[in-house]
Amino acid sequence: MTLPVCVVGSGGREHALARWLAGSADVVVTPGNPGMAGRSPEGRSITVTAAPAESVDASLYVVGPEAPLVDGLADRLRAAGRLVVGPGAGGARLEGSKAFMKELLVEAGVPTARHGVFASVPDAVAYLRALPGPPWVVKTDGLAAGKGVLVAASLAEAEADVAAKLAGSFGDAGRRVVVEEGLSGPECSVQVLCDGVRAVPLVAAQDHKRVGDGDTGPNTGGMGAFAPVPSVGAGVVDRVMDEAVEPLVAALRRRGIDYRGVLYAGLMLTADGPKVLEYNVRLGDPEAQVVLPLLEEDPMELMTAVASGGLSAGRLGAGRAGAAVCVVLAAGGYPEAPRAGDEIEGLGPDGQLAAPVEGVTVLHAGTARPDPAGPFVTAGGRVLDVAAVGPSLAEARRRAYEAAGRISWPGVHYRTDIAR
Repeated sequence: MTLPVCVVGSGGREHALARWLAGSADVVVTPGNPGMAGRSPEGRSITVTAAPAESVDASLYVVGPEAPLVDGLADRLRAAGRLVVGPGAGGARLEGSKAFMKELLVEAGVPTARHGVFASVPDAVAYLRALPGPPWVVKTDGLAAGKGVLVAASLAEAEADVAAKLAGSFGDAGRRVVVEEGLSGPECSVQVLCDGVRAVPLVAAQDHKRVGDGDTGPNTGGMGAFAPVPSVGAGVVDRVMDEAVEPLVAALRRRGIDYRGVLYAGLMLTADGPKVLEYNVRLGDPEAQVVLPLLEEDPMELMTAVASGGLSAGRLGAGRAGAAVCVVLAAGGYPEAPRAGDEIEGLGPDGQLAAPVEGVTVLHAGTARPDPAGPFVTAGGRVLDVAAVGPSLAEARRRAYEAAGRISWPGVHYRTDIAR
């Protein structure tokens, strides 16, 4: 009997991974959520279990979120002889500590913003006042679920944020802060698969972090994404690989870190060229939801190559026509105080649209189902991801918003300008 692949995580990214991997294998998701279980269009099963990953018998493990990677899950699985897509704790420090990331960027000669790392409010404020602004950028050193970054329009706002973070507003994650100069230009992300030696890029994507249309309101975990990005051609991706990815992978190897998994470079395309805003050690969320559907490669073969050190050179998904758009539907009160328990209308018993739209998949990010035969309810800030593929960006966008309009619950909100 062929063993399934195990996906670790419970959000929209992990649902996207499970649906994609189920194109060529049965999938078990831990801990998952009730909206993930079912069958893929290819007839493969997707099951959900509460069992920890270490106790799931699988042929391959794909770790979705950053927290278990920082905690060393990939190391423990590899020590037990398992194939894993995801870096060990050493490589995961790229996301677990922004101070470490900046240190490695400087060591590798990767272009990034001018910055300093501080544990003292007076020192951080003095550095802020020496930077050209606006804007000013303040980040927690540690993991903060995508919410530890402030891009401040005023110096007073930045100084207050430094004081709040160092006083414990983000707990241990904010015991140190990284203060940066603000950069200007369009943002994009280039995600690559790395097998310890080779790094191969996926199609570029762009996400939308702020909660409101026109990039207004507070930062969130991500309100939507699209791919490909018309302004990011092969030349830009090649430059990012040459200047931001290959030097970093080489620096990791010099430190004895065998990095096998996804490396996500968040970039600002400045007038001086691409500069790295951040590295993540997993697929972006919601970028995964638009990048994975554009891949032509067999999912299991590709992920096994990453885990075992057998990637081939090239650019993944380069030959696939079409585009993808993801619109995130959020709970009332998100991001400050999301409300839970609201009944979701517009979904069928399988968690997909009751009235389907061509090319659309509904991915569950924060849902619950108190009665297994009853309706789904909200159980998180980002509740559903409406992901659409189409022959063009405009058509994928039209499909995504048509589908989003068929789903409702009290307080639901989403941006209307994704991929506009």
